[in-house]
Amino acid sequence: MTPVTPYLIRAYHQWMEDSGLTAHILVDCSHPEVLVPKQFIQQNKIVLNITASATESLVLNNEYISFKARFSGQSVDVYIPIYAVLSIYAGENGEGMMFEVKEQPAETEQKPGLKLLE
Repeated sequence: MTPVTPYLIRAYHQWMEDSGLTAHILVDCSHPEVLVPKQFIQQNKIVLNITASATESLVLNNEYISFKARFSGQSVDVYIPIYAVLSIYAGENGEGMMFEVKEQPAETEQKPGLKLLE
């Protein structure tokens, strides 16, 4: 089954953009695929502003979030697997959603679930 998390992230992001709020995500940087500027990581986490004005080429899809952003004047490519997003919230009022901490999904072949009907 497709996880609901990426859909909720996109919905909250759109609501915050429409409301003039600043969308932030809290990311678990312990996952090896997370690509963020290491000097801004604190306690294995980073908070990122993902508003349209703070990002360039923002992609919010079912597998990852990616964009370019400026950190200390330097343009940096950022990549976050969806399973590493801990929460999305509005900077102005904290309203948003937290997500379950999940391990990196194992790449296993799924067998069809067939059931004998009588």
